[in-house]
Amino acid sequence: MSVVPPLRLVEKPWGSTRLPPPFVAPAGARIGEIWFEPPAMLSGLLAKYIFTSEALSVQVHPDDAQARASGAGPRGKEECWLVLAAEPGATLGIGLTASASRAELEAAAQDGSIAAMLAWHPVAPGDFFYIPAGTIHAIGAGVSLVEIQQNSDITYRLYDYGRPRELHLAEGLAVARGEPYPTDLHRRLPERGNLRLVDGPHFRLDRVEGAPDAEVLAAYAGAPVLVLPLAGSVTASGHTAAAGGCLIAESLADCCFAPGSQSLIAQPLER
Repeated sequence: MSVVPPLRLVEKPWGSTRLPPPFVAPAGARIGEIWFEPPAMLSGLLAKYIFTSEALSVQVHPDDAQARASGAGPRGKEECWLVLAAEPGATLGIGLTASASRAELEAAAQDGSIAAMLAWHPVAPGDFFYIPAGTIHAIGAGVSLVEIQQNSDITYRLYDYGRPRELHLAEGLAVARGEPYPTDLHRRLPERGNLRLVDGPHFRLDRVEGAPDAEVLAAYAGAPVLVLPLAGSVTASGHTAAAGGCLIAESLADCCFAPGSQSLIAQPLER
């Protein structure tokens, strides 16, 4: 059995009224995220597109143990980003430029200087970042990206540029790592080619050209998969997803990839 999950357009104060094709924003709506609602057969993983016209809040997510200990949910949130488009000068804030204590982070969150403490990475299409739980981060303006994440909505905002939204300083500071971002978690991907992007601990993620090879098929065997076509299309059990869509398949072997397509394939590792 395969499923094309429902698509949900999410308005955000930092979203955009003009989305890249094939997406279309309703008139006057500032769409910041497009979610593909995960079905029960693949409930541990969430895929979304993010579009920014302004910077997102400075934020942080807990890990699994922290989320459970606080009663916030059954799992924390680790995520990864693949940049699809970026306006000139666009950046992603990930980690700090220098280590900071909890007291220093608290003071900086309260006066807004925490945004300047972030390491702002200039980005272009093909930039890939893995974001461990506890990493202080913010997405800058003028970026379109794909996010694959643990299916959790636990976000602790540390600073929000004066927007009238709730902050979560106590919760966020309790889980935040006041340290620089590991350089090996950032990659600049070539335009084409098969690549293993993430191999645990919470999910695996590959980019494939056309049909997956025997090694990828073996790695993803035995459990449902999420397929996100970036170009071309994929079909399984009579359901087709084209670029901008998503397909959940009971098995990767059931999927038929159009020649010349490029897709992301993801699978949770937590059973």
